[in-house]
Amino acid sequence: MSYEPVIGLEVHVQLKTASKMFCRSKNAEASRPNQHICEICTGQPGTLPVINKEAVRKSLMVGLALNCEIPKYSKFDRKNYFYPDLPKGYQISQFDLPLNGKGKFEVHVNGQLREIGITRAHLEEDAGKLMHAAKGDYSLVDYNRAGVPLLEIVSEPDIRTPEEAKVYLQELQNLMRYLGVSDADMEKGHLRCDANISLRKKGEKSFPPYKVEVKNMNSFRAVERALIFEIKRQTEMLDEDKTPAKETRGWVDDKGITVSQRSKEESQDYRYFPEPDLPVLEFTPEFLTELKRELPELPQARKKRFMEQLNLNAADAQTLVGYKELSDYFEEVVSEIDDWCKADNIELSSDEHAKFVKLAANWSLGQFLALLNEAKLNPNDSKITQENFAELIKMIGTGKVSQLSAKDIFAKMFETGEDPSNLLESMGLAQVSDEGALLAAVQKVMAANPKGVEDAKTKGERAFGFLVGQSMKELKGKGNPQIISDLIKKELDK
Repeated sequence: MSYEPVIGLEVHVQLKTASKMFCRSKNAEASRPNQHICEICTGQPGTLPVINKEAVRKSLMVGLALNCEIPKYSKFDRKNYFYPDLPKGYQISQFDLPLNGKGKFEVHVNGQLREIGITRAHLEEDAGKLMHAAKGDYSLVDYNRAGVPLLEIVSEPDIRTPEEAKVYLQELQNLMRYLGVSDADMEKGHLRCDANISLRKKGEKSFPPYKVEVKNMNSFRAVERALIFEIKRQTEMLDEDKTPAKETRGWVDDKGITVSQRSKEESQDYRYFPEPDLPVLEFTPEFLTELKRELPELPQARKKRFMEQLNLNAADAQTLVGYKELSDYFEEVVSEIDDWCKADNIELSSDEHAKFVKLAANWSLGQFLALLNEAKLNPNDSKITQENFAELIKMIGTGKVSQLSAKDIFAKMFETGEDPSNLLESMGLAQVSDEGALLAAVQKVMAANPKGVEDAKTKGERAFGFLVGQSMKELKGKGNPQIISDLIKKELDK
Protein backbone atom coordinates (compact mmCIF):
# COMPACT_ATOMS: atom_id res chain seq x y z
CA MET A 1 0.00 0.00 0.00
CA SER A 2 1.43 3.39 -1.00
CA TYR A 3 -0.54 5.30 1.65
CA GLU A 4 -0.15 5.57 5.40
CA PRO A 5 -3.23 5.92 7.63
CA VAL A 6 -3.31 8.84 10.06
CA ILE A 7 -5.75 7.92 12.84
CA GLY A 8 -6.88 9.70 15.98
CA LEU A 9 -9.55 8.48 18.40
CA GLU A 10 -12.05 10.39 20.51
CA VAL A 11 -13.10 8.13 23.37
CA HIS A 12 -16.05 9.02 25.61
CA VAL A 13 -16.05 7.35 29.03
CA GLN A 14 -19.13 7.46 31.27
CA LEU A 15 -17.86 8.00 34.81
CA LYS A 16 -19.19 5.86 37.65
CA THR A 17 -20.58 8.35 40.17
CA ALA A 18 -23.62 8.28 42.45
CA SER A 19 -25.23 11.32 40.82
CA LYS A 20 -25.10 13.11 37.48
CA MET A 21 -22.60 15.79 36.51
CA PHE A 22 -24.51 18.90 37.56
CA CYS A 23 -27.50 17.67 39.59
CA ARG A 24 -28.60 15.11 42.20
CA SER A 25 -30.40 12.76 39.82
CA LYS A 26 -29.07 9.19 40.00
CA ASN A 27 -26.33 8.12 37.63
CA ALA A 28 -27.59 4.54 37.34
CA GLU A 29 -29.21 2.03 35.04
CA ALA A 30 -32.95 2.72 34.86
CA SER A 31 -35.78 0.23 34.51
CA ARG A 32 -37.95 2.68 32.58
CA PRO A 33 -37.39 5.78 30.40
CA ASN A 34 -37.08 9.17 32.13
CA GLN A 35 -36.83 7.60 35.60
CA HIS A 36 -33.70 9.43 36.79
CA ILE A 37 -34.38 13.01 35.77
CA CYS A 38 -34.92 16.39 37.44
CA GLU A 39 -35.38 20.06 36.59
CA ILE A 40 -31.64 20.59 36.04
CA CYS A 41 -30.78 17.69 33.72
CA THR A 42 -33.91 18.34 31.63
CA GLY A 43 -32.98 22.01 31.21
CA GLN A 44 -35.91 23.70 32.91
CA PRO A 45 -35.77 27.54 33.03
CA GLY A 46 -34.40 29.09 36.22
CA THR A 47 -32.31 26.09 37.32
CA LEU A 48 -28.60 26.23 38.14
CA PRO A 49 -25.96 23.47 37.78
CA VAL A 50 -23.59 22.43 40.58
CA ILE A 51 -20.29 20.67 39.77
CA ASN A 52 -19.97 17.00 40.80
CA LYS A 53 -16.72 16.93 42.83
CA GLU A 54 -16.32 13.15 42.49
CA ALA A 55 -16.51 13.36 38.70
CA VAL A 56 -13.74 15.97 38.72
CA ARG A 57 -11.62 13.79 41.03
CA LYS A 58 -12.06 10.70 38.84
CA SER A 59 -11.27 12.70 35.69
CA LEU A 60 -8.04 13.99 37.21
CA MET A 61 -7.04 10.43 38.23
CA VAL A 62 -7.40 9.41 34.59
CA GLY A 63 -5.29 12.40 33.59
CA LEU A 64 -2.54 11.43 36.03
CA ALA A 65 -2.59 7.82 34.77
CA LEU A 66 -2.28 9.12 31.18
CA ASN A 67 0.67 11.35 32.15
CA CYS A 68 -1.36 14.45 31.28
CA GLU A 69 -0.41 17.99 32.18
CA ILE A 70 -2.81 19.17 34.90
CA PRO A 71 -3.36 22.95 34.71
CA LYS A 72 -3.67 25.15 37.77
CA TYR A 73 -7.03 26.43 36.55
CA SER A 74 -9.83 24.77 34.58
CA LYS A 75 -13.28 25.95 33.52
CA PHE A 76 -16.46 24.75 31.85
CA ASP A 77 -17.89 26.11 28.59
CA ARG A 78 -21.16 26.03 26.72
CA LYS A 79 -21.11 24.06 23.47
CA ASN A 80 -24.12 25.20 21.48
CA TYR A 81 -26.01 22.91 19.13
CA PHE A 82 -29.63 21.86 18.75
CA TYR A 83 -30.73 18.24 18.86
CA PRO A 84 -33.80 16.55 20.43
CA ASP A 85 -31.77 14.69 23.09
CA LEU A 86 -30.03 17.89 24.27
CA PRO A 87 -32.67 19.52 26.49
CA LYS A 88 -30.94 22.89 27.13
CA GLY A 89 -29.98 23.51 23.50
CA TYR A 90 -26.34 23.47 24.61
CA GLN A 91 -23.98 21.04 26.32
CA ILE A 92 -21.82 21.99 29.29
CA SER A 93 -18.36 20.90 28.18
CA GLN A 94 -14.78 22.25 28.22
CA PHE A 95 -12.96 24.11 25.47
CA ASP A 96 -9.70 26.01 26.07
CA LEU A 97 -8.99 25.07 29.72
CA PRO A 98 -9.72 21.33 30.09
CA LEU A 99 -9.00 19.39 33.26
CA ASN A 100 -6.25 17.38 31.56
CA GLY A 101 -3.88 18.67 28.89
CA LYS A 102 -1.30 16.86 26.79
CA GLY A 103 -0.22 13.37 27.86
CA LYS A 104 0.87 9.99 26.53
CA PHE A 105 -0.30 6.39 26.75
CA GLU A 106 1.93 3.39 26.06
CA VAL A 107 0.38 0.29 24.47
CA HIS A 108 1.82 -3.04 23.32
CA VAL A 109 1.02 -4.08 19.75
CA ASN A 110 2.45 -7.40 18.52
CA GLY A 111 5.14 -7.25 21.19
CA GLN A 112 6.18 -3.71 20.25
CA LEU A 113 5.75 -0.72 22.57
CA ARG A 114 3.86 2.18 20.96
CA GLU A 115 3.47 5.61 22.54
CA ILE A 116 0.18 7.32 21.63
CA GLY A 117 -0.03 11.02 22.42
CA ILE A 118 -3.02 12.39 24.32
CA THR A 119 -4.25 15.81 23.18
CA ARG A 120 -6.63 16.36 26.10
CA ALA A 121 -9.09 14.63 28.40
CA HIS A 122 -11.95 16.96 29.25
CA LEU A 123 -15.10 16.60 31.32
CA GLU A 124 -18.64 17.22 30.06
CA GLU A 125 -22.23 16.06 30.45
CA ASP A 126 -23.75 13.35 28.29
CA ALA A 127 -26.80 13.86 26.09
CA GLY A 128 -30.05 11.87 26.26
CA LYS A 129 -31.01 9.01 24.00
CA LEU A 130 -33.39 8.93 21.03
CA MET A 131 -35.55 5.87 20.39
CA HIS A 132 -36.93 5.71 16.87
CA ALA A 133 -40.23 4.03 16.04
CA ALA A 134 -40.09 0.93 13.86
CA LYS A 135 -42.05 2.62 11.07
CA GLY A 136 -39.88 5.72 11.33
CA ASP A 137 -42.75 8.18 11.67
CA TYR A 138 -41.84 9.41 15.19
CA SER A 139 -39.10 9.29 17.86
CA LEU A 140 -39.14 9.27 21.66
CA VAL A 141 -36.54 10.81 23.96
CA ASP A 142 -35.16 9.19 27.13
CA TYR A 143 -33.31 11.71 29.34
CA ASN A 144 -32.00 9.16 31.87
CA ARG A 145 -28.54 9.52 30.33
CA ALA A 146 -28.74 13.31 29.98
CA GLY A 147 -26.33 14.96 32.42
CA VAL A 148 -24.30 11.82 33.18
CA PRO A 149 -20.58 12.77 33.65
CA LEU A 150 -18.64 12.01 30.49
CA LEU A 151 -14.86 12.14 30.10
CA GLU A 152 -13.71 12.66 26.52
CA ILE A 153 -10.17 11.42 25.87
CA VAL A 154 -8.79 12.77 22.58
CA SER A 155 -5.68 11.13 21.16
CA GLU A 156 -3.09 12.69 18.89
CA PRO A 157 -3.20 11.37 15.28
CA ASP A 158 -0.41 8.91 16.21
CA ILE A 159 -2.24 5.66 15.41
CA ARG A 160 -1.18 4.03 12.15
CA THR A 161 -3.19 0.82 11.79
CA PRO A 162 -6.69 -0.44 12.62
CA GLU A 163 -5.10 -3.06 14.88
CA GLU A 164 -3.29 -0.35 16.85
CA ALA A 165 -6.60 1.48 17.25
CA LYS A 166 -8.26 -1.64 18.64
CA VAL A 167 -5.42 -2.37 21.08
CA TYR A 168 -5.34 1.28 22.22
CA LEU A 169 -9.07 1.10 22.96
CA GLN A 170 -8.77 -2.23 24.79
CA GLU A 171 -5.92 -1.04 26.99
CA LEU A 172 -7.70 2.26 27.65
CA GLN A 173 -10.78 0.30 28.75
CA ASN A 174 -8.60 -1.80 31.05
CA LEU A 175 -7.03 1.33 32.53
CA MET A 176 -10.47 2.77 33.34
CA ARG A 177 -11.35 -0.43 35.19
CA TYR A 178 -8.08 -0.48 37.15
CA LEU A 179 -8.71 3.12 38.20
CA GLY A 180 -12.28 2.24 39.17
CA VAL A 181 -13.68 5.29 37.36
CA SER A 182 -15.97 3.41 34.94
CA ASP A 183 -17.19 -0.06 34.00
CA ALA A 184 -16.19 0.97 30.45
CA ASP A 185 -18.54 -1.56 28.84
CA MET A 186 -18.85 -0.73 25.14
CA GLU A 187 -22.03 -2.78 24.70
CA LYS A 188 -23.77 -0.72 27.40
CA GLY A 189 -22.45 2.59 26.07
CA HIS A 190 -20.14 3.25 29.04
CA LEU A 191 -17.29 3.61 26.55
CA ARG A 192 -17.93 5.04 23.08
CA CYS A 193 -15.47 5.82 20.31
CA ASP A 194 -15.34 8.12 17.29
CA ALA A 195 -12.43 7.76 14.89
CA ASN A 196 -10.80 10.38 12.69
CA ILE A 197 -8.93 8.96 9.71
CA SER A 198 -7.18 10.25 6.63
CA LEU A 199 -4.43 8.91 4.36
CA ARG A 200 -1.11 10.37 3.25
CA LYS A 201 1.62 9.04 1.01
CA LYS A 202 4.21 6.96 2.80
CA GLY A 203 7.16 9.07 3.89
CA GLU A 204 5.16 12.30 4.11
CA LYS A 205 5.19 14.14 7.45
CA SER A 206 2.51 16.76 6.87
CA PHE A 207 -1.12 16.02 7.64
CA PRO A 208 -3.60 15.40 4.80
CA PRO A 209 -5.92 18.28 3.75
CA TYR A 210 -9.02 16.36 4.82
CA LYS A 211 -10.25 14.31 7.79
CA VAL A 212 -13.13 11.83 7.95
CA GLU A 213 -14.89 11.16 11.25
CA VAL A 214 -16.49 7.73 11.74
CA LYS A 215 -19.24 7.21 14.34
CA ASN A 216 -21.65 4.48 15.56
CA MET A 217 -19.02 1.86 16.41
CA ASN A 218 -20.06 -0.13 19.50
CA SER A 219 -17.34 -2.78 19.78
CA PHE A 220 -13.58 -3.10 19.41
CA ARG A 221 -14.08 -5.25 16.34
CA ALA A 222 -16.41 -2.66 14.82
CA VAL A 223 -13.76 0.05 15.21
CA GLU A 224 -11.17 -2.15 13.51
CA ARG A 225 -13.52 -3.12 10.67
CA ALA A 226 -14.71 0.45 10.10
CA LEU A 227 -11.13 1.71 9.81
CA ILE A 228 -10.20 -1.11 7.42
CA PHE A 229 -13.19 -0.16 5.23
CA GLU A 230 -12.28 3.54 5.31
CA ILE A 231 -8.67 2.82 4.33
CA LYS A 232 -9.90 0.86 1.30
CA ARG A 233 -12.50 3.50 0.36
CA GLN A 234 -10.11 6.44 0.69
CA THR A 235 -7.31 4.58 -1.12
CA GLU A 236 -9.56 3.99 -4.14
CA MET A 237 -10.53 7.69 -4.20
CA LEU A 238 -6.94 8.92 -3.93
CA ASP A 239 -5.85 6.52 -6.67
CA GLU A 240 -8.44 8.23 -8.87
CA ASP A 241 -7.03 11.68 -7.93
CA LYS A 242 -10.12 12.45 -5.85
CA THR A 243 -9.87 14.00 -2.38
CA PRO A 244 -12.24 12.40 0.15
CA ALA A 245 -14.78 14.82 1.59
CA LYS A 246 -14.26 16.30 5.03
CA GLU A 247 -17.32 14.71 6.62
CA THR A 248 -18.86 12.60 9.37
CA ARG A 249 -19.74 9.05 8.35
CA GLY A 250 -21.65 6.35 10.23
CA TRP A 251 -20.62 2.70 10.50
CA VAL A 252 -23.28 0.20 9.37
CA ASP A 253 -22.19 -2.99 11.10
CA ASP A 254 -24.42 -5.53 9.35
CA LYS A 255 -23.32 -4.26 5.91
CA GLY A 256 -19.69 -3.65 6.84
CA ILE A 257 -19.66 -0.14 5.32
CA THR A 258 -19.61 3.52 6.32
CA VAL A 259 -22.21 5.96 4.99
CA SER A 260 -22.14 9.74 4.78
CA GLN A 261 -24.12 11.53 7.51
CA ARG A 262 -23.18 15.21 7.39
CA SER A 263 -20.36 17.65 6.77
CA LYS A 264 -17.91 17.77 9.68
CA GLU A 265 -18.35 20.57 12.20
CA GLU A 266 -15.53 22.88 13.30
CA SER A 267 -15.11 24.28 16.81
CA GLN A 268 -16.40 27.69 15.69
CA ASP A 269 -19.69 26.04 14.65
CA TYR A 270 -20.43 25.34 18.32
CA ARG A 271 -19.99 28.98 19.42
CA TYR A 272 -18.18 28.05 22.65
CA PHE A 273 -18.23 30.58 25.50
CA PRO A 274 -17.47 30.24 29.25
CA GLU A 275 -20.31 28.72 31.30
CA PRO A 276 -21.51 31.70 33.38
CA ASP A 277 -23.23 29.58 36.05
CA LEU A 278 -20.14 27.61 37.13
CA PRO A 279 -16.96 28.78 38.89
CA VAL A 280 -13.43 28.38 37.60
CA LEU A 281 -11.69 25.41 39.28
CA GLU A 282 -8.27 25.78 40.91
CA PHE A 283 -6.10 22.75 41.72
CA THR A 284 -3.52 23.20 44.46
CA PRO A 285 -0.23 21.22 44.47
CA GLU A 286 -1.30 19.62 47.76
CA PHE A 287 -4.57 18.36 46.23
CA LEU A 288 -2.79 16.86 43.20
CA THR A 289 -0.11 15.25 45.41
CA GLU A 290 -2.80 13.58 47.51
CA LEU A 291 -4.58 12.42 44.36
CA LYS A 292 -1.37 10.82 43.05
CA ARG A 293 -1.11 8.85 46.31
CA GLU A 294 -4.58 7.45 45.71
CA LEU A 295 -3.67 6.01 42.30
CA PRO A 296 -3.86 2.19 42.36
CA GLU A 297 -1.33 -0.12 40.76
CA LEU A 298 -1.79 0.28 37.01
CA PRO A 299 -1.74 -2.56 34.41
CA GLN A 300 1.85 -2.17 33.19
CA ALA A 301 3.20 -1.92 36.75
CA ARG A 302 1.27 -5.07 37.67
CA LYS A 303 2.62 -6.88 34.59
CA LYS A 304 6.17 -5.96 35.57
CA ARG A 305 5.59 -7.21 39.15
CA PHE A 306 4.08 -10.49 37.91
CA MET A 307 7.15 -11.11 35.78
CA GLU A 308 9.71 -10.09 38.40
CA GLN A 309 8.14 -11.44 41.60
CA LEU A 310 6.05 -14.37 40.33
CA ASN A 311 8.34 -15.40 37.44
CA LEU A 312 5.51 -15.36 34.89
CA ASN A 313 6.45 -15.01 31.24
CA ALA A 314 5.50 -11.81 29.40
CA ALA A 315 2.61 -13.40 27.47
CA ASP A 316 0.89 -14.85 30.56
CA ALA A 317 1.44 -11.66 32.56
CA GLN A 318 0.03 -9.49 29.75
CA THR A 319 -3.05 -11.70 29.33
CA LEU A 320 -3.74 -11.70 33.07
CA VAL A 321 -3.42 -7.94 33.57
CA GLY A 322 -5.62 -7.44 30.51
CA TYR A 323 -8.58 -8.83 32.50
CA LYS A 324 -8.58 -7.02 35.84
CA GLU A 325 -11.11 -9.24 37.64
CA LEU A 326 -9.24 -12.42 36.62
CA SER A 327 -5.92 -10.82 37.56
CA ASP A 328 -7.27 -9.95 41.03
CA TYR A 329 -8.66 -13.47 41.43
CA PHE A 330 -5.36 -15.05 40.37
CA GLU A 331 -3.43 -12.97 42.92
CA GLU A 332 -5.76 -14.15 45.68
CA VAL A 333 -5.20 -17.77 44.60
CA VAL A 334 -1.42 -17.27 44.83
CA SER A 335 -1.90 -15.67 48.25
CA GLU A 336 -3.87 -18.76 49.39
CA ILE A 337 -1.03 -21.01 48.16
CA ASP A 338 1.45 -18.94 50.19
CA ASP A 339 -0.80 -19.16 53.25
CA TRP A 340 -0.94 -22.96 52.88
CA CYS A 341 2.86 -23.11 52.87
CA LYS A 342 3.05 -21.00 56.02
CA ALA A 343 0.38 -23.02 57.82
CA ASP A 344 2.14 -26.31 57.04
CA ASN A 345 5.63 -24.88 57.68
CA ILE A 346 6.65 -25.65 54.11
CA GLU A 347 9.50 -23.65 52.63
CA LEU A 348 9.33 -23.77 48.85
CA SER A 349 12.39 -22.97 46.80
CA SER A 350 11.99 -20.21 44.20
CA ASP A 351 11.70 -22.88 41.48
CA GLU A 352 9.09 -24.83 43.44
CA HIS A 353 7.08 -21.66 44.15
CA ALA A 354 7.29 -20.69 40.47
CA LYS A 355 5.93 -24.15 39.59
CA PHE A 356 2.79 -23.64 41.71
CA VAL A 357 2.33 -20.07 40.41
CA LYS A 358 2.67 -21.29 36.82
CA LEU A 359 0.06 -23.98 37.49
CA ALA A 360 -2.30 -21.36 38.93
CA ALA A 361 -1.74 -19.10 35.90
CA ASN A 362 -2.28 -21.95 33.42
CA TRP A 363 -5.52 -23.02 35.10
CA SER A 364 -6.73 -19.42 35.42
CA LEU A 365 -6.11 -18.66 31.75
CA GLY A 366 -7.16 -22.09 30.50
CA GLN A 367 -9.87 -24.17 32.13
CA PHE A 368 -11.22 -21.41 34.41
CA LEU A 369 -11.44 -18.72 31.73
CA ALA A 370 -13.08 -21.15 29.29
CA LEU A 371 -15.78 -22.06 31.84
CA LEU A 372 -16.31 -18.37 32.73
CA ASN A 373 -16.75 -17.41 29.08
CA GLU A 374 -19.15 -20.29 28.47
CA ALA A 375 -21.25 -19.32 31.50
CA LYS A 376 -20.82 -15.57 30.83
CA LEU A 377 -19.62 -14.97 34.39
CA ASN A 378 -16.98 -12.80 36.02
CA PRO A 379 -14.39 -14.65 38.18
CA ASN A 380 -15.89 -13.51 41.49
CA ASP A 381 -19.35 -14.65 40.36
CA SER A 382 -18.22 -18.27 39.99
CA LYS A 383 -18.83 -20.83 42.74
CA ILE A 384 -15.13 -21.69 43.00
CA THR A 385 -13.57 -19.81 45.89
CA GLN A 386 -9.95 -18.73 45.68
CA GLU A 387 -9.20 -21.06 48.61
CA ASN A 388 -10.63 -24.10 46.82
CA PHE A 389 -8.87 -23.12 43.59
CA ALA A 390 -5.56 -22.97 45.48
CA GLU A 391 -6.26 -26.34 47.11
CA LEU A 392 -6.74 -27.99 43.72
CA ILE A 393 -3.47 -26.43 42.48
CA LYS A 394 -1.76 -27.82 45.59
CA MET A 395 -3.21 -31.29 44.88
CA ILE A 396 -1.94 -31.19 41.29
CA GLY A 397 1.48 -29.85 42.29
CA THR A 398 2.01 -32.46 44.99
CA GLY A 399 0.90 -35.35 42.78
CA LYS A 400 -2.35 -36.20 44.55
CA VAL A 401 -4.34 -35.87 41.35
CA SER A 402 -3.42 -35.96 37.67
CA GLN A 403 -4.02 -33.03 35.35
CA LEU A 404 -6.63 -35.09 33.49
CA SER A 405 -8.59 -36.02 36.61
CA ALA A 406 -8.22 -32.47 37.93
CA LYS A 407 -10.21 -31.22 34.92
CA ASP A 408 -13.16 -33.39 35.93
CA ILE A 409 -12.90 -32.19 39.52
CA PHE A 410 -12.61 -28.55 38.43
CA ALA A 411 -15.70 -28.80 36.23
CA LYS A 412 -17.65 -30.21 39.20
CA MET A 413 -16.30 -27.45 41.45
CA PHE A 414 -17.48 -24.85 38.95
CA GLU A 415 -20.93 -26.45 38.91
CA THR A 416 -21.39 -26.97 42.66
CA GLY A 417 -18.70 -25.01 44.52
CA GLU A 418 -17.64 -28.16 46.40
CA ASP A 419 -14.29 -28.64 48.11
CA PRO A 420 -11.76 -30.39 45.76
CA SER A 421 -10.51 -32.83 48.42
CA ASN A 422 -14.06 -34.07 49.02
CA LEU A 423 -14.64 -34.42 45.28
CA LEU A 424 -11.35 -36.29 44.89
CA GLU A 425 -12.63 -38.93 47.28
CA SER A 426 -16.28 -39.05 46.16
CA MET A 427 -15.32 -39.21 42.46
CA GLY A 428 -12.59 -41.79 43.10
CA LEU A 429 -9.96 -39.81 41.19
CA ALA A 430 -7.03 -39.94 43.61
CA GLN A 431 -3.78 -40.35 41.71
CA VAL A 432 -2.01 -43.70 42.09
CA SER A 433 1.61 -43.24 43.17
CA ASP A 434 2.27 -46.73 44.54
CA GLU A 435 5.23 -48.04 42.50
CA GLY A 436 4.11 -51.65 42.73
CA ALA A 437 0.70 -50.93 41.20
CA LEU A 438 2.20 -48.63 38.58
CA LEU A 439 4.91 -51.11 37.62
CA ALA A 440 2.34 -53.84 37.08
CA ALA A 441 0.41 -51.57 34.70
CA VAL A 442 3.58 -50.49 32.86
CA GLN A 443 4.75 -54.11 32.38
CA LYS A 444 1.31 -55.11 31.10
CA VAL A 445 1.28 -52.28 28.55
CA MET A 446 4.84 -53.02 27.38
CA ALA A 447 4.08 -56.74 27.00
CA ALA A 448 1.02 -55.91 24.88
CA ASN A 449 2.89 -53.39 22.69
CA PRO A 450 6.25 -54.87 21.60
CA LYS A 451 6.44 -52.54 18.59
CA GLY A 452 5.80 -49.56 20.86
CA VAL A 453 8.66 -50.71 23.07
CA GLU A 454 10.99 -51.05 20.09
CA ASP A 455 9.98 -47.62 18.77
CA ALA A 456 10.56 -46.08 22.18
CA LYS A 457 14.12 -47.44 22.14
CA THR A 458 14.90 -46.20 18.64
CA LYS A 459 12.60 -43.30 17.72
CA GLY A 460 12.76 -41.19 20.84
CA GLU A 461 10.37 -38.92 22.75
CA ARG A 462 7.18 -39.24 20.72
CA ALA A 463 7.23 -43.04 20.75
CA PHE A 464 8.09 -42.97 24.46
CA GLY A 465 5.05 -40.78 25.05
CA PHE A 466 2.86 -43.47 23.48
CA LEU A 467 3.83 -45.92 26.24
CA VAL A 468 3.17 -43.31 28.92
CA GLY A 469 -0.25 -42.60 27.42
CA GLN A 470 -1.17 -46.27 27.23
CA SER A 471 -0.07 -46.77 30.83
CA MET A 472 -2.22 -43.83 31.95
CA LYS A 473 -5.12 -45.33 29.99
CA GLU A 474 -4.59 -48.66 31.73
CA LEU A 475 -4.78 -46.85 35.08
CA LYS A 476 -7.89 -44.88 33.97
CA GLY A 477 -5.98 -41.61 34.17
CA LYS A 478 -5.13 -42.04 37.84
CA GLY A 479 -1.45 -42.90 37.53
CA ASN A 480 1.30 -40.48 38.48
CA PRO A 481 2.80 -39.64 35.05
CA GLN A 482 6.25 -38.75 36.42
CA ILE A 483 6.63 -42.08 38.24
CA ILE A 484 5.24 -43.93 35.20
CA SER A 485 7.85 -42.23 32.97
CA ASP A 486 10.65 -43.19 35.34
CA LEU A 487 9.45 -46.82 35.49
CA ILE A 488 9.21 -47.10 31.69
CA LYS A 489 12.76 -45.74 31.32
CA LYS A 490 14.02 -48.35 33.81
CA GLU A 491 12.19 -51.13 31.94
CA LEU A 492 13.57 -49.98 28.59
CA ASP A 493 17.11 -49.99 29.96
CA LYS A 494 16.88 -53.65 31.00
